[in-house]
Amino acid sequence: MDRIKPPAVAGLFYPDDPDELRSQVSTFLKEGQAGRVEKPKALIAPHAGYIYSGATAGHAYAQLKSVADTITHVVILAPSHHLAFPGIGYCSATQFQTPLGYLMVNQHAISLISSLPQVNQVDEAFEKEHSLEVQLPFLQMTLGDFQITPLLVSDAKSSDVAEVLEQLWGGDETLIVISSDLSHYLDYKSAQSIDREATRAIEQLEPDGLSYYHACGRTPVSGLLIAARHHHLSATTLDLRNSGDTAGSRNQVVGYGAYAFT
Repeated sequence: MDRIKPPAVAGLFYPDDPDELRSQVSTFLKEGQAGRVEKPKALIAPHAGYIYSGATAGHAYAQLKSVADTITHVVILAPSHHLAFPGIGYCSATQFQTPLGYLMVNQHAISLISSLPQVNQVDEAFEKEHSLEVQLPFLQMTLGDFQITPLLVSDAKSSDVAEVLEQLWGGDETLIVISSDLSHYLDYKSAQSIDREATRAIEQLEPDGLSYYHACGRTPVSGLLIAARHHHLSATTLDLRNSGDTAGSRNQVVGYGAYAFT
């Protein structure tokens, strides 16, 4: 029997009207300039409201245009903002709903990692969480027929994330998406400085160069950097800005970066 996870932040972080949502995401993707990297294996994209970070996310997801027909599985790791729990959590839902339709959860992938000690079912963490949900309409607008493995990261180590990624790495059919914003609530110039630090660490695949001051999703990002080193990937920065550049004041800003790994 299917269990559906309904959207929690449609109408808040992004439009709940399907036509408006399609139009908005299409604009972000067009402005994101497809073809800047070839065959991305992994992306890092931000997760704020679309008026703040949607343009940056568009730079990441636009790179999927050339591989859209190949990808059938997307592993998404995002930080848990509303509930702290040990390790990495998955949801018992078999489908995730957005205004654009339903996405099937890859039950085989869940079975591959559910025996790991750091992985547990934590349904309540997903109830109000935005960091994972805001990625889904972008995927629906860029890919064809695919399934997702949605995971939330709380009190876990980078090595815990890397181990999960190794289990789910797959081949060209599998895309990895890490959801993370960068610095939080600094003034504009301070945010630019610390976000450049985070970007250098990501580009150099240096997980120890990231702290929680650099990114709310530091743990899933760092786990990806460990795996990227192991698989000899390289990172490309696609966009770097903050809410002071988009829809907010410059007194307290949140940083956003888009990165692709090939």
